Amino acid sequence: MIKVEFTIEPFEAGDPPERVTRAVAAVEALGVPVEIGVFGSSFTASANLVGQALNALIAVAYENGATHITIDTEVVG
Repeated sequence: MIKVEFTIEPFEAGDPPERVTRAVAAVEALGVPVEIGVFGSSFTASANLVGQALNALIAVAYENGATHITIDTEVVG
């Protein structure tokens, strides 16, 4: 399993903007639950699914106004 932590910018205080909520929805549509945090969010997926989840996340975030996405991954099991 691979844990992915990510932030989608520009950052806005308050409720997550559409670029974040739509990107999260795209990942969750693949059956991967996402934890939305104050300064970043995360999900854990199998190695064979993580690439597809990242592709969906990146495409949808940029389509909805993201200017920068930071991604950190690590093997967790």
